[in-house]
Amino acid sequence: MPPQTLDAAMRRNLFLLACCQAIGQAGNTMMFAATALSVVTFFPDRDLATLPVTMQHLGVMLSVFPAGLLMQRMGRRFGFRTGSVFGMAGATTVGLGLWTGIFALMCLGGLILGYAVASLQMYRFAAVELVPAAYRARAISWVTAGGVVAGILGPSLVRLTHDQWVPLYLATYAAMVGIHITVFTIMSFIRFPPMQGPGSVTAGGGEAALPPRPLAEIASQPRFVVAAVSAMVAFGLMSFLMSASPLAIVACGLPHTEAHWVIFLHVMGMFVPAFFTGSLISRFGTLNVMMAGIAILLGGIAAGVAGMTEWHFRIALMMNGVGWNFLFVGATTLVTTCYRPSERGKTQALNDFLVFGTTASASFLAGFLQERLGWLPLNWYSLGLLAVAVLAVGWLRMHRQHQPAPA
Repeated sequence: MPPQTLDAAMRRNLFLLACCQAIGQAGNTMMFAATALSVVTFFPDRDLATLPVTMQHLGVMLSVFPAGLLMQRMGRRFGFRTGSVFGMAGATTVGLGLWTGIFALMCLGGLILGYAVASLQMYRFAAVELVPAAYRARAISWVTAGGVVAGILGPSLVRLTHDQWVPLYLATYAAMVGIHITVFTIMSFIRFPPMQGPGSVTAGGGEAALPPRPLAEIASQPRFVVAAVSAMVAFGLMSFLMSASPLAIVACGLPHTEAHWVIFLHVMGMFVPAFFTGSLISRFGTLNVMMAGIAILLGGIAAGVAGMTEWHFRIALMMNGVGWNFLFVGATTLVTTCYRPSERGKTQALNDFLVFGTTASASFLAGFLQERLGWLPLNWYSLGLLAVAVLAVGWLRMHRQHQPAPA
């Protein structure tokens, strides 16, 4: 039993932040579900149908440092509400591009939405600041679990709105604006702790914070290196195989509806384990849970190369999601031990810049390689990424035997 417990205010703040995660992530899911289908209603070059989503990935990469530093200076609530404003503006711009038939405007909207997504991804770091240090892993896990609701809410809203207005999917983007307005409103009721600079006390009531170190010094710590590499592998491998799987399913002669079912199982695999991943980390340790995630990802690859039936795809993508959860939540927990309160903005931004840069590259390459190489080679090549994660986590485990550090 942890020496500190969560009081009612902490639980309320954490619950509201998880609600923001669920609703905000639903908007992100809607962008993925609707964009390509809306583009092909008026744009003749189908090969570029996913470009607005790619621009959103680029927007995330460009926005993580400004978003992180803004929160460091102005506070979490101001930073998150700014992200919601960008979400409203981005969704409006994408919808305007669809309404006017201007493809470049839809791409610009995707780029603007990248700032909103960059802010959304920092909810997991903010969760750590709302609870005592003993609850760090569980707070990250509980907020991440909001993705379960997002995985149901987002696609449901797309189905309900896609044909309500003309052109098709215009009402979907209007609903996305409503999503970000809702998050903006809920964020007003969350009480974040004051920003902590040099000489202040940590969120868990620990020692006074020291002056900030150079970013290069922070990034050279073994824990940060392993946390960043593991998160990059988790997100890169997940995005690589998830993005290619619908193309592979259709190429095998299976119906389009099977792709929808496989992606649903994948999303549930990603977020349902978040209800207990934090408790597993508290009980068995961060590195052990990360290794378990690697093993589950390996099992998903094994299912992927074992056959090309619907059940092979279902099992492979569901295990891919569960493995991602274990490895990514573990890596996020690990990275929160690498910085002082006055360093958190730039450190979290660097971590997410590396992670989502990898995600953008993986999603861009997935379709290209699937068309030229096929599903089985993609799975075999994924073993190389997993080998990197195994070496990184194993190296840190050995390093800790000589220089132990809390996880």
